Amino acid sequence: MSIRLLLLDDNTLFRKGLSALLSQQPDISVAGDVSTGREAEQMSARLEPDVLLMDLRLEGVSGLDIATQIKRRHTQIKVVMLTASRTEEYVRAALRMGIDGYVLKDASLEELLIAIRSVAKGKKYLSPDVSGHVVESFLHPEQTNGKSSQLDVLTHRERGILQLIAEGRTNRSAAEFLCVSPKTVEKHRASLMQKLGLRNATEMTLAAIEMGLIERPSSFSRFASMNTPLDLP
Repeated sequence: MSIRLLLLDDNTLFRKGLSALLSQQPDISVAGDVSTGREAEQMSARLEPDVLLMDLRLEGVSGLDIATQIKRRHTQIKVVMLTASRTEEYVRAALRMGIDGYVLKDASLEELLIAIRSVAKGKKYLSPDVSGHVVESFLHPEQTNGKSSQLDVLTHRERGILQLIAEGRTNRSAAEFLCVSPKTVEKHRASLMQKLGLRNATEMTLAAIEMGLIERPSSFSRFASMNTPLDLP
């Protein structure tokens, strides 16, 4: 029986290439590939895939939030996160939210296929490169509780705004992306800064990197060491 797969990733070149590779497998049928969470929700309802393969980081939203919404509405869909993030708190959060698989983007095609086939059969799959860290965190939770609580304390909207601001958007630009007013963004921004004890946009960016919301730019370490505040109103 063929596994019906829906692919969600906002990198078009990567998504189309992966779709072509997976379509060559005799037991996998790529029912669709989309670039946004909204499209994934619509296609999940229409196509009823067996497995949703998706990135953890999507522009302005958390992949975990999208996955949770889809699994709540379509309990039969298995979700595999395909991500570059090895951040332990995200792996733990994914497991708590009932994600079925967690695979790193530098994994081999063979490993990805094992993950897809495993979750399609009702099993869980976790990349070997991250499973050891997760086991260690469960054995020694006192070493990770601080990091986990940072992500957990933020609401869905606050996480999205923190990600957008850290990606370089102004309050107005973030408001336009989220289809809300700039005042709403300002309110959520002030709230998340208070919750995390942040003082400026530079610290917001550092917090977003630490929590795995964005990747660390190659030039950021040098920039941050200069202690120059970002000009984000």
